[in-house]
Amino acid sequence: KILILCCFLMFVGVEQISIEDCCKDGQKRGNDNEECASLPLISGSNTCRIVQEQCCVTVLEDNMCTTGINMAKGQGACESLFTNTCETKTTKMCCDCCLLGKATQEQGLPCDHNLSVGYQCGLVSRACCVDGAPDNQTTAKTECEPWPLGNCNGKCAHNCVGNDTCSCFKGYKLKPDGKSCEDINECLLGASNCRGGERCINTEGSFRCQREVSCGTGYELTDNNNCKDIDECESGIHNCGPEFECQNTQGSFRCLPKVKCGAGFIQDALGNCIDINECVSQTSPCHRGQICINTVGSYICQRNSVNCGRGYHLNEEGTRCVDIDECKGPERVCAGHGCINLIGSYRCECETGYIFNSISRVCEDINECRHYPGRLCAHKCENTLGSYQCSCTTGFKLAADGRNCDDLNECESNPCSQECANVYGSYQCYCRRGYQLSDIDGMTCEDIDECALPTGGHICSYRCHNTPGSFHCSCPVSGYTLAPNGRSCQDIDECVTGTHTCTVNQSCFNVQGGFRCLSFECPNNYRRVGETVVRLERSDTIRCIKSCQPNDVACVLDPMHSVSHSFISLPTFREFTKPEEIVFLRTTVPAYGSYHLGSYDVKFDILEGNVENAFDIIKRVENGMYVGVVRQVKSLIGPLTTVLKLSTRNLTTQGDSGQNIINVHVFVSEFWF
Repeated sequence: KILILCCFLMFVGVEQISIEDCCKDGQKRGNDNEECASLPLISGSNTCRIVQEQCCVTVLEDNMCTTGINMAKGQGACESLFTNTCETKTTKMCCDCCLLGKATQEQGLPCDHNLSVGYQCGLVSRACCVDGAPDNQTTAKTECEPWPLGNCNGKCAHNCVGNDTCSCFKGYKLKPDGKSCEDINECLLGASNCRGGERCINTEGSFRCQREVSCGTGYELTDNNNCKDIDECESGIHNCGPEFECQNTQGSFRCLPKVKCGAGFIQDALGNCIDINECVSQTSPCHRGQICINTVGSYICQRNSVNCGRGYHLNEEGTRCVDIDECKGPERVCAGHGCINLIGSYRCECETGYIFNSISRVCEDINECRHYPGRLCAHKCENTLGSYQCSCTTGFKLAADGRNCDDLNECESNPCSQECANVYGSYQCYCRRGYQLSDIDGMTCEDIDECALPTGGHICSYRCHNTPGSFHCSCPVSGYTLAPNGRSCQDIDECVTGTHTCTVNQSCFNVQGGFRCLSFECPNNYRRVGETVVRLERSDTIRCIKSCQPNDVACVLDPMHSVSHSFISLPTFREFTKPEEIVFLRTTVPAYGSYHLGSYDVKFDILEGNVENAFDIIKRVENGMYVGVVRQVKSLIGPLTTVLKLSTRNLTTQGDSGQNIINVHVFVSEFWF
């Protein structure tokens, strides 16, 4: 086997270890009787693992075979190997085959017999036959020394038997090529001599037995795999005190007191001598009619006198025992319960709710709540002497039967500050509109400050005033009145109610939150069209038309045709998001006209009064005509008054044909309503 494996120079792997090194490691471990099936690997190669294991097994098998041969040569018998184990099978086979070779040599038969006894057995038989023959009886001329002296000049892996025949060491067997040797796995073949409780471990050329179960406390494992008792006394690992001496036992030890106790005493675990109560430990130490009295280390016997037991006492003559009537004694043995005397004893007739304890002989209270849980009371049960009492949890009251519980109407005691609703086992407080329940006690109603709520700023148009359970809104002192909904502010039209202060020559114009007294005079060369009204509306317009005197050329040439006045009242916008259209200047000029055909165009301008550029004017077409639209493009904070002077000019191919001035009186209120 070794020769065949050695044909490989190197095996493939990360570690460059030769096959020979792997085999040598296996042989070494086999000689050390290690377990061949679980050898520590010296390389990650699978080939090296196989070589290690097989070389280890071969060494173990050769060693076992050599043992058998030596036994055959030394003892001439193999009966001691008659055990069916892995080790003894190989050893016994080699021993028997060696005896066969010796018998062949003694009978003068040729050593090269052709018996069909197996290849390895034949090799061992021939080797023992040749080894025992004298020099002049060696008939075959061999090229090598008799086994185990040579290996035929390197032709055999282990040894040469003769006639170019190879053999292997003990624990190995010859391979089919007749030269190489391989390890014999005694554990696999059942040729070991391991005992029960031991496990066979194959090694190179041999095997070893390993105990599967430990020896246990008080024993140690010897080199021959046997359990040996540990002498704790000799090794000094005992725990006996100075008053004791150690005595070894199998698997343990004993501590024996050094001081010996005399008769009538017994020694305890601490070595103390304790008196033996012979009156108790022995059977009737005294004669009949005598009583035993214990003494220290012994006992004495005395003549027996009359001794009455419990419940009896001596009669007046002192000759016999009579019953004691405990019920008539000075002591109230039953403590108020009924008492019945018995011979040598008594019994109590306990009242309802009590039970008689035969050991303590008293009437004990029965805990009904514990004996009948959940059956006596609806809610809670409390034990009392001779009875029990029921009670209810919070929110309930005890019913008339004393066991059930009825709901308690807590609202009758007015626990809530406002409204109370009784619920089963409890109650619930709630509040009227405008109040909320306190988070602290859950019973008190607290006023809700509607004005402080996140939406309080939108409850009232102007100001919100909190009141207990409610609120009310108010408006500015003058110019407004509270609307029917109680929240909004409505403008007072002083011009209608007659609360204004305008004179006869003035016109009253109502604005948001007030009024204005207005009077207008037309400029020179202009006359008013229409009568002046006492009360001006938003849609009213006061117009002055040019009216020239005869021969007034300058007046005639003046392009301005008319001067108009209009009025508008605006709030202070709370949220200004887009332009607001406030004034419309309508014309009779058709849109998209052609100058070449004599048509007109119109141009609109803001000449004066555009405070903070809050207004602009745009031109658009409505119903085919040009219209000027005045827009508020920026929010203005009131109170504020301005006059927007607007210009409307008609354009032709020859230039301006005329101009109209419109004065828009804008009154911005202080408020948004």
